[in-house]
Amino acid sequence: MAARARNASPAPRSSAYTAIYAVVRRVPRGRVSTYGAIAELAKLPRQARLVGYAMHALPDGSPLPWHRILSADGRLGIARLSPSGALTQRMRLEREGVGFDARGRVKLERFGWPRARFAARPR
Repeated sequence: MAARARNASPAPRSSAYTAIYAVVRRVPRGRVSTYGAIAELAKLPRQARLVGYAMHALPDGSPLPWHRILSADGRLGIARLSPSGALTQRMRLEREGVGFDARGRVKLERFGWPRARFAARPR
């Protein structure tokens, strides 16, 4: 991940980060989840931003599948902070079979995890 400013996020050893990382480890290959979904599953409702901080705090080369976590609209959340990081993220997801639409978004109804959260809802 891109270098971060000092004190840009809470301490990575916090119990919240531990809970977040435990959920991120469960996201299966070829699937994605959102910052908000990870927060809820980690028992941190409405703490999507904290999930973003936790992902940003990961050291380079971390084995955690950080690339499987997206914004609520299916976009690569890292794109504004690190265009090269976004390219890495997209390439990793495409290697796992995750597809993108013409606008650079992942269809969460198809690739989202857990499935029940992202199931297509009737309109």
